[in-house]
Amino acid sequence: MTALASVASLAVDMTAPVPRVAYFPDSFHEVNGVAHTSRHFEGFARRRDLPFLCVRAGDRARAVMEEGNVWTLELPRGFLSFVLEKDLRLDPAFFRHIPLIGEVLQRFQPDLIHITGPSEIGILGAGLAHHLHLPLAASWHTNVHEYAARRAEWFLRLLPKHQSTATGHAIENLAMATAARFYSMARVLFAPNPELCALLERNTGRPCHLMPRGVDAELFHPAKRMRKGDDRERILGFVGRLSIEKNVGLLVQIQEELDRTGVTNFRFLIVGHGGDEAWLRDRLPQAEFTGVLRGEALATAYANMDLFVFPSHTDTFGNVVLEALASGVPAIVTPDGGPRTIVRDGGTGRIVPDDQFTEAIAGLLGDPARLEQMRRAARAYALAASWDSVFEGIYAAYGTIQPRVAVARR
Repeated sequence: MTALASVASLAVDMTAPVPRVAYFPDSFHEVNGVAHTSRHFEGFARRRDLPFLCVRAGDRARAVMEEGNVWTLELPRGFLSFVLEKDLRLDPAFFRHIPLIGEVLQRFQPDLIHITGPSEIGILGAGLAHHLHLPLAASWHTNVHEYAARRAEWFLRLLPKHQSTATGHAIENLAMATAARFYSMARVLFAPNPELCALLERNTGRPCHLMPRGVDAELFHPAKRMRKGDDRERILGFVGRLSIEKNVGLLVQIQEELDRTGVTNFRFLIVGHGGDEAWLRDRLPQAEFTGVLRGEALATAYANMDLFVFPSHTDTFGNVVLEALASGVPAIVTPDGGPRTIVRDGGTGRIVPDDQFTEAIAGLLGDPARLEQMRRAARAYALAASWDSVFEGIYAAYGTIQPRVAVARR
């Protein structure tokens, strides 16, 4: 199987005995792509009644729950933990939970451990897999090398231009090399788009399979739109973390450029929170900031949008883009990262560089017939994506590192 082959193409019989999986996600309750995927992964295991243990950080102190074949072990982060971004934290003393985790693993008897990244939880999972001689699977959810470079921009701006560029590349390359060294401990890797799969395979020497994302097309549905048919105001939507990694500064530039060109019948609807929220509020006084939304409230917000504007260059997939498409909202994204693999340029949205976002938005707002055609195409595309097919593919890939278990349990 090549790195660019989808795990969905692997043959798997989900009615046959499957490996017992201990899953160590970086986040679970937070608002981000890792947590979103992890909640759906656990939900899939519950629907299929698969042997699945989720070891995660949370508020339920040292809580172990056994519901059928699905077990959860939720452990608190302590007073030494510090904030990475709003609700994202890291606890350097999380290793104090090793005795309890070891006890639960001994009872659960996993066949493999699956981690989602180099957090304290991921490092712990990788170490336990090595100690227990269990195969390790790892999925890549965050472009840590690009995030490192973005986070260093405040420092890079202090340097002369030629030094700033070279230093930025050095930071990104060092972060990638460090991440690759960590991920090379796994027997099999997963990534959300072909480009990342190829990158990981080159840098780690490990096989990588596609792990795309699914969408709940019943929850995210155009029928949730609450606006009247004669409403001529156009709503430009953004959903995600309000931080430098998401390139949210471009939203301000878009507002200013549309104002200068005389396009005034629009406003931004911004869903989420983050370190740049106050900065955005100051510069987008007409925008509506909802904070974090979930469930029906989030679905309604999507459906009320006319265009989804997502300028991130660092997202590995873009769950929010797929949710927008399912809601019948065309998306405008950059040529970098995962979202461009979801959007069909000219069909379900536009793929343009930063300096063409305003032109693309103005063009679509000025062409209602084309916009309506894109709305229908966006919904049709999203209907073909399901979470069950994603996780069936993951279990098929598990079989490539655990053939003995699959045979022994038949």
